[in-house]
Amino acid sequence: MDSIIFDVDGTLWDCTDTVAQAWNDMFEKEPDINIRLTGDDLKKLFGKLLEEIGAILFSDCPPERRRELLEKCYIAEDAALRDHPPLPYEGLEDVLKILSERCPLYIVSNCQAGYIERFLDATGFGHYFSGHLCPGDTGEAKAANISAIIRQNSLHSAVYVGDTLGDFEAAHQAGVPFVYASYGFGQVPAPDYTIDSISDLPALFRE
Repeated sequence: MDSIIFDVDGTLWDCTDTVAQAWNDMFEKEPDINIRLTGDDLKKLFGKLLEEIGAILFSDCPPERRRELLEKCYIAEDAALRDHPPLPYEGLEDVLKILSERCPLYIVSNCQAGYIERFLDATGFGHYFSGHLCPGDTGEAKAANISAIIRQNSLHSAVYVGDTLGDFEAAHQAGVPFVYASYGFGQVPAPDYTIDSISDLPALFRE
């Protein structure tokens, strides 16, 4: 292993309660939208591409209105995460410190542009990571962005750490082993590796 690529939501932190409240506050200002979400609702949506989330939440709206609503969601979300950032998973900084001394670390997430930066700003963990990509930056889905990180940085033995079946499928499409964060949001029946806490990761990949 010469590098580790991480998902964010359900892998490095859980912001779903904060985001659900921000989106609900925005929905109240939209007379044609009668939706109220919980953090658990968002756990089922996070990790999907933004267009998929819009199609699920706003199925009765035309595509242009879906895009408008998603943009308003993400503006409200960004403000909430800036003003009331959730805590990262316990022990994460210790893990990142250990692992970043062994190999470069990266982030690839199916999110809007600016979200990964918001996570890094909120936690102060930006110095542990060597780069990141998302569909909002590239227009590509997770598998392509994992491959891009590998190609751009001349990596040969990367692994991907995530928490959903979509993460597992993207990792395998990109040709890298998958580490399943079982404490996260999803279920993965046959991962390559499993961790029950982020603190398990350094022992899984020793020097």
